[in-house]
Amino acid sequence: MENFDKSAIDARLAEGFPFTHRWHNRFHLEMPFGLINDPNGLTYHNGAYHIFYQWNPFGCAHKNKSWAHTKTRDFCTYAVPHLALWPTDEHDKDGCYSGCAAEEEGRLRVLYTCNAKDEAGNRRSVQRFGTYTKAAGAVKKEEIIIDGPPPGFTAHFRDPYLFDWRGTRHLVIGAQTEEKRGCVLVYRETADGWMFLGEFRTQLKDFGYMWECPNLLSFGDYDVLAFCPQGVEARAYDRQNVYQAGYIVGHASMDAMEMLMHGRFKELDHGFDFYAPQILTHEGRHILIGWMGMPDREEEYPTREEGWMHSLTLPRVLTLRQGHIFSEPAHELKALRHRETERALEAEGENSFSTTLYDLTEIILDLTMGDAYTISVELVFGLEKLVLRYNRLEQVMTIDRSGMKLGGRGTRTFKLYAEHTLSLRMYVDHSAVEVFFQHGEEAAAIAVFPEKNIRPMLRIFSDVDMTALSGVLWELEPFHYERIS
Repeated sequence: MENFDKSAIDARLAEGFPFTHRWHNRFHLEMPFGLINDPNGLTYHNGAYHIFYQWNPFGCAHKNKSWAHTKTRDFCTYAVPHLALWPTDEHDKDGCYSGCAAEEEGRLRVLYTCNAKDEAGNRRSVQRFGTYTKAAGAVKKEEIIIDGPPPGFTAHFRDPYLFDWRGTRHLVIGAQTEEKRGCVLVYRETADGWMFLGEFRTQLKDFGYMWECPNLLSFGDYDVLAFCPQGVEARAYDRQNVYQAGYIVGHASMDAMEMLMHGRFKELDHGFDFYAPQILTHEGRHILIGWMGMPDREEEYPTREEGWMHSLTLPRVLTLRQGHIFSEPAHELKALRHRETERALEAEGENSFSTTLYDLTEIILDLTMGDAYTISVELVFGLEKLVLRYNRLEQVMTIDRSGMKLGGRGTRTFKLYAEHTLSLRMYVDHSAVEVFFQHGEEAAAIAVFPEKNIRPMLRIFSDVDMTALSGVLWELEPFHYERIS
């Protein structure tokens, strides 16, 4: 194990804020050095949202897994992140893997997967509770509640997520059968410990070799199982990343241990860079934060050469409408807008439009298409560009970053219905773009790394004149980081 000197690591972190490198994002959570991935332990405690996430302080490889921690009251001002959980003993010597958090009798408790390997490389995964204390700024490791997977399942057994079901605490956890089939297992808390209830069955057959990062939540009369299947084949209009992140909607039964009458698996995001989301429920809102990155695609992130990789997505509030999850940015993010530089965007009867953006920009666009059948919305960085291309006849949106020189390229395509008006909400950070289509019906997280340090332009083209273009453009403030415990 590396020497996790918390004091030295925290001091180095504090020196890294605010960011200065042109690729460092200003309103997405990320670190001045090291690799971050899965968000963990999203919870509301003592008047603030606590956000933990996977972090390797020693480089940009997927090892030395620890947890960083920050907190915020408004998703705009954050505590400077610090090291909160790291490998220390025989149980987690090969990584403090993903998990969750919950308030318990006034304490902030975290539950995580301990990962350890023997000399032959055999993995051992156990699930352990701990308590985060403000005074130490760290998690005190406590009881192991599940000492390995049940019979019939491999040591790929990770990412516990706590939830209440009819007044009793349960957890779901990602797993793999000995036949190499991905699934989710359920445990119930009892007076004698955590009891294994079994596999939570679905109608999905041969749906990948491992399911990671499960979340189980309720929207009124319906339940949603969100998870990340690995090993699912790509199709024409979905599942085009190396690994997926999505959900099914139905009726969860802890008696039958099954998701009853559920619909098809749908993705939560159609961009290139979205995985391992975690969802917090607080005061009636389901708030999602995802990892804005992708496993096994490290070569697509040129910041690796600068010493850091990846960020987290903006907080997204989820709603369920007719069996489909809509996601929209948390309303608190409106406080980042510069009101004095707000600009209205208007045009009528035109087939092209362009304007220069700010360094940090939010855009809301409504394109009334009229007789137009193909529309391109471009973010242009000098000679480079990211293109959102909508084909109205085929009802297909294509995200094309083959016009970028650095980082990942290629296209993503998905179905999107827009009858008269194509509506977009876009957030443009230094190397992160998030787009919400048709008022949150679909979303896309996209990493871009412009070669030149120039302000982007927004350009819009259509095959024939559109009826109208309207919208608003805001300059955004960066996140503010405070040195508080």
